[in-house]
Amino acid sequence: MTEKKHEGERIAKRLSRAGVASRREVERMIEAGRVSVNGKVLESPALNVLPSDRILVDNKPVAVAEPARLWRYYKPKGLVSTNNDEKGRETIFDRLPDDLPRVMTVGRLDLNSEGLLLLTNDGELKRRLELPSTGWVRKYRVRINGYPTNETLEPLRKGVTIEGERFQPMSVVLDRQQGANAWLTIGLREGRNREIRRAIESLGMTVNRLIRISYGPFQLAEMKLGEVDEIRPKVLRDQLGIERPAPVERKVAATKPTGPRVRAVRPGSASPGISLRGKKRGGKTRKK
Repeated sequence: MTEKKHEGERIAKRLSRAGVASRREVERMIEAGRVSVNGKVLESPALNVLPSDRILVDNKPVAVAEPARLWRYYKPKGLVSTNNDEKGRETIFDRLPDDLPRVMTVGRLDLNSEGLLLLTNDGELKRRLELPSTGWVRKYRVRINGYPTNETLEPLRKGVTIEGERFQPMSVVLDRQQGANAWLTIGLREGRNREIRRAIESLGMTVNRLIRISYGPFQLAEMKLGEVDEIRPKVLRDQLGIERPAPVERKVAATKPTGPRVRAVRPGSASPGISLRGKKRGGKTRKK
């Protein structure tokens, strides 16, 4: 018993790596009595498991964790990034290809935002990419209604406090004025809920389009709306230090309902695929 206690890995970590849910969600599932190991329903997540242990979630066996994989997805506006929506709105998981494995989102994009959303089958990779300590910049092309100047945008560069919540300094570039709208490129490292929209509103202007164009080294580039593509193993190794065998080459079904292309990402992707005019040039927990 002593030997087994110190081997293996925590049950929450094991299920997270298998793509079942995040560690916190797994802990809630255990509290609800939904997880059993070797025929015994767990009452606490304080358990190490071995590869030979039989784990059931909702009375269904959990598959062995696959190697970590990562996809880019061009999320359209109007889709919720959560698994299930209490208001019955359509989610990104309603649109992802049917033969994509069970995946989770790395962070979120709100209902009215579009652009790059990373997907992974590995809960530990998801957690790693979301940590503020990772330090990766998220960049956005933002169209606002108003006539900003570099001077009026300066508070964003210094950091603003809104309703007692302190936002870290953002990088802000005023790209061009187009009629009553202006295009900005904004970079931030935190990505709090509606952070850019709230920050712009604090200046007396409103966001009417928001497109994430990059997440760290991964870029939207020339992806098309609704498209999914997988990050190649070489890129995962170079950017994240993840070693894994190359996946068997296969075709992924077209995203429903528009039928976008699915392709692999080449190292050193092109510059952000959104022109200054805002024209697009341009990888879920499976729905049950």
